[in-house]
Amino acid sequence: MAAWLQLLSLLGLLPGGAAAAAPPAPAWAPPAPELLEPARFALRMYNRGRAPGTWATLGAVRGRVRRAGLGSLYSLEATLQEPPCNDPTVCQLPLSKKTLLCSFEVLDELGKHMLLRRDCGPVDTKIEENTNETLNMVLPLANQHPLPKDFTDKMASIFKNFATTYNRTYATKEESNWRMSVFTNNMIRAQKIQSLDRGTAKYGVTKFSDLTEEEFRTIYLNPLLREDSGRKLRRAKMPNDPAPPDWDWRPKGAVTKVKDQGMCGSCWAFSVVGNVEGQWYLNQGSLLSLSEQELLDCDKVDKACMGGMPSNAYEAIRTLGGLETEEDYSYRGHMQACSYSVDKARVYINDSLELSQNERKLASWLSKNGPISVAINAFGMQFYRHGIAHPLRPLCSPWLIDHAVLLVGYGNRSSNPFWAIKNSWGTDWGEQGYYYLHRGSGACGVNMMATSAVVD
Repeated sequence: MAAWLQLLSLLGLLPGGAAAAAPPAPAWAPPAPELLEPARFALRMYNRGRAPGTWATLGAVRGRVRRAGLGSLYSLEATLQEPPCNDPTVCQLPLSKKTLLCSFEVLDELGKHMLLRRDCGPVDTKIEENTNETLNMVLPLANQHPLPKDFTDKMASIFKNFATTYNRTYATKEESNWRMSVFTNNMIRAQKIQSLDRGTAKYGVTKFSDLTEEEFRTIYLNPLLREDSGRKLRRAKMPNDPAPPDWDWRPKGAVTKVKDQGMCGSCWAFSVVGNVEGQWYLNQGSLLSLSEQELLDCDKVDKACMGGMPSNAYEAIRTLGGLETEEDYSYRGHMQACSYSVDKARVYINDSLELSQNERKLASWLSKNGPISVAINAFGMQFYRHGIAHPLRPLCSPWLIDHAVLLVGYGNRSSNPFWAIKNSWGTDWGEQGYYYLHRGSGACGVNMMATSAVVD
């Protein structure tokens, strides 16, 4: 066994690796009554998409509440009991019955709940599994629990190369040491994700490797997508014809260059704008790079860098009267005053549609009608380098969608069917800015929120 894998095995991060001694489940006082309703809401979201016989049940609850304007933010800790599970491909936990310890953040605005964060892990293991069904490795950081010297020397060299490649500088020596600890922890997480992927994807060092999972999620992802609270769209009439064996709109001229949303959760705007760019090209004959910043500034339903819903964005474009070009209304990566001018609008849309969740029909629609706005669970994408990602379904739940992207094509690589996905994290991420995800299994919820504008 390679030294890298031996270390992972010692840390209990490989299947069959060493397990930690089980700490006792917490014993808490009865919860304050006001915590019960948000805790029950968090439980419902945790159980979403699961058959009734497989639901977890709520145990002890504790937490605090913070008031802000018309809303309340609940920070909760709760124990959940998972029922027995004998199928390792769908089990939430590695053994038949476990107690989970979960952290939830629930926002209550005018009586409507929204789950902003949830992290759950078995009470009796050092491996804490995020209920984004990701593997959130709560491992000892290098500056707290020293690791073998040859390993730390190797990581120091890799971290130095990372900092040079991505032009990272840190204000103090303490911050640099902390970021190296985060980086080391992330490399172990990436190796665990690699070991469980069923596709050809490779995970490792990326430009996000010095960010904690919480930082990455807060800065680059979109928690509003999990609630699916956008405007309801008219259902599209899907084609019955079989899809061609492969298709790619990039060489056909319907896709603009990969863009970069920066440190802003504006993926929803990039996904929708990419779709509108393709629809305009296919129906009006010209490919224009359009303005995402216009949506950040002028869509008053969505929340700019705090996230948004594609269905709302289509309506904002229609209500405003169109989109300006990127050149006329350039991207700034933060919300500013709306400066949209109807005189400068170059593109309009007439309507928007919700597409089928059947992936064969999605492929057929894409080949006939252009790129599709979709939303996915971004599990593993922080460390994705190249190849076709195919996470186990419990690790990349379709019910925990948090990132909007653009389907531009599909095909097969060595008998591995894939969706070709345009992302908005720049060309220095993934395969020149693109992500490839397994097609045909509903991987990471890619089929759950497919939409398109209509241009007549």
